[in-house]
Amino acid sequence: MISSVDYVFNWARKSAIWPLTFGLACCAIEMIASTTARFDIARFGAEVFRPSPRQADLMIVAGTVTLKMGPVLKRVWEQMPDPKWCISMGACSSVGGPFNAYSVLQGVDRIVPVDVYVIGCPPRPEGLFYALLKLQDKIDQMSLAKRPTEVRLQPDMVEQFKRGVMVAQTPSPR
Repeated sequence: MISSVDYVFNWARKSAIWPLTFGLACCAIEMIASTTARFDIARFGAEVFRPSPRQADLMIVAGTVTLKMGPVLKRVWEQMPDPKWCISMGACSSVGGPFNAYSVLQGVDRIVPVDVYVIGCPPRPEGLFYALLKLQDKIDQMSLAKRPTEVRLQPDMVEQFKRGVMVAQTPSPR
């Protein structure tokens, strides 16, 4: 019986993804271009870009994440309702890109769990569409019986970023 309910829930989730734009650099222009009539992101059920994290279930991080932007990104992630997903778009958000500096975070996955990475500098809108399709495949495999685990970070994130050390803690079972 759970498999039938899983099918309906997963179909609804993957067919109506509401992304939150977190555009920080040039990759954001490609993300914005994906909403135009030429590329038509609405074909993939993600046409409603939300202005508030409380209304979104997908965060697309596009661009260079600096250490000062890290805590803001984490706060926005925590404000999103469960289930939530994250796409890292571009080389800068995935691995820091060409910016190997003290002020640039070398991958957004040090702050939030990333579900799909989009390669490129900047990636084309088609790369974002492929990531959405892969995310929909991942959503299709979810089950109501197994809840995804959440990664919680210690409160002094900025100090950890400066030292280059991130300690992830899993929540205690409730």
